[in-house]
Amino acid sequence: MNFALVAIILALIWTAITGQLTLLNLMFGGVIGLIALWIVRQRVATPLLLSRLRRIISLALLFFYELALSAFRVAALVVSPNMTKRLNPAIIAFPLTARSDVEITLLANLITLTPGTLSVDVSEDRKYIYVHCINAPDKQAVIDEIASGFEAKIIEVFE
Repeated sequence: MNFALVAIILALIWTAITGQLTLLNLMFGGVIGLIALWIVRQRVATPLLLSRLRRIISLALLFFYELALSAFRVAALVVSPNMTKRLNPAIIAFPLTARSDVEITLLANLITLTPGTLSVDVSEDRKYIYVHCINAPDKQAVIDEIASGFEAKIIEVFE
């Protein structure tokens, strides 16, 4: 994937974000894309960019899948009779494998954006993130799901 193709993709993204598909806006997006690529040219290697883009897309797809699944689970929980008897809230200390601030922040945000879970705090030594779950009958299952899902994908993106 060469820089011209990336600049074209950035120009198309620019027009989609601005909502104006005009030739002038497309050219402006292309210029902004070229300037951005020129600024980061030393940090962006073409093969790495393509593989990282695949990992980012994979993380985004996982997030949207988890978003839909957890929204359905929370909705089913809310409309069920005797909801209070089915609730099993818990605060779980999730052991972090991610070490950088960016990875931890992204993980905390993805957890918070997913219905039914909320990132409460990160321990001082950055070894645990505390997660509140609206329904967690099996705490280890929640830990395993986060570790093999969001955290694994985030680590892949930033390696």
